[in-house]
This record gives sequence, C-alpha cells and structure tokens, in this order.
Amino acid sequence: MTTQTPKSELTKSFDPKTIESKWYAFWEGKGYYAAGLNPAIKDNFCILLPPPNVTGTLHMGHGFNQTIMDALTRYHRMRGD
Repeated sequence: MTTQTPKSELTKSFDPKTIESKWYAFWEGKGYYAAGLNPAIKDNFCILLPPPNVTGTLHMGHGFNQTIMDALTRYHRMRGD
C-alpha cells in the first residue's frame, strides 16, 4: 500500500508580507511589543550584548558568544531574577 502526497509548487522567493501581517496583528494584540516595569520585581537582570557580527564564515566563536548569553539568562531566570 502506498500513499502519495500531492506535490505543491514553491515560490521562487519568499514573500513575508502575508504571513507577517497576520502575526504582527496577533503579537500587537497580545501586547508583546509593550515594554513595562513590574513593580513587584525589586532587582531586574539585563544583559546588554550586541548580536553577532557575522562578516564571514560562521565558526565556533559565534556559537560560543551566544552560549554565554543564553547560559547567563537561563541561570538568572531560574533564580527568579
């Protein structure tokens, strides 16, 4: 028994307008773009590091840079900071 799935044609280039318009309205409606201060939290934790500047071939240094930020963020989140 074989099941064949219909083949669909992919566009030559990605046009994000139709998808992004739907999600933008959803995210805006949920308040995801609104920044605010929670008065219940006394000490906030913030990491101010720039995104990676990839000017050539990706290498382990790019991944390592992101790993440090991720580990620190997860650690402080687990602590409730």
